[in-house]
Amino acid sequence: MSTGPLVLVVEDDPPLRRFLCTALAAHQYRVIEAQTLGEALVAVTTHNPEAVLLDLGLPDGEGLSLVLAVREWSTLPILVISARGREADKIGALDAGADDYLTKPFATGELLARLRVALRHAALATPTEPIVEFGSIRVDLAGHVATRNGEVVRLTPTEFRLLALLVRHPGRVLTHRQMLLEVWGPNSSSHVHYVRVYMGELRRKLEDDPARPRWLLTEPGIGYRLREDSADTPPPAPRTP
Repeated sequence: MSTGPLVLVVEDDPPLRRFLCTALAAHQYRVIEAQTLGEALVAVTTHNPEAVLLDLGLPDGEGLSLVLAVREWSTLPILVISARGREADKIGALDAGADDYLTKPFATGELLARLRVALRHAALATPTEPIVEFGSIRVDLAGHVATRNGEVVRLTPTEFRLLALLVRHPGRVLTHRQMLLEVWGPNSSSHVHYVRVYMGELRRKLEDDPARPRWLLTEPGIGYRLREDSADTPPPAPRTP
């Protein structure tokens, strides 16, 4: 049984995906697979892989979309593996936030060596994600931990990702579509109820009065926002009996 780092392989070509998974497993890596951009976005948020091998040409979108989305909240190592060998493609991927770029076909030994380097750099990196506090709530973005009144709040990976998205953009209105794209992926753009359900859970776990939220605010018909710098903001008015 493999006990090494967990690697997400994002590749839509079945034979190549099987080859990559077999090669990784033979070197004690644990492996999860995705063949579309949507599946990859879900896998990143639910399985917390330690590295990603990413093809750029996916059936439902560009692999660069995954790089940009992940870089909104994580320094997770991403190695692009692509048949596109142009210098412009390589520069574009690296500028978007990819850690490395291999052109197909490539030697297995080189892939494994570059993967080891990426994982080593990630292990040595000092977390730069901030700790954000508002009211009695404290969100450690690097540690993926939220507390309320000093007590750890148990959040699902999806709930934490949604909270992190709001925390990173205080005061900014995030549309339903933006939130769906960032948290659930492009195949969920019409499922607005996902956002409503999960925002309701976040309010239940974080707000003093979920029915009259102080921090996680609704912008009717548009989306949601986190109240910005409200240390001096009075609490909501009491309900009328």
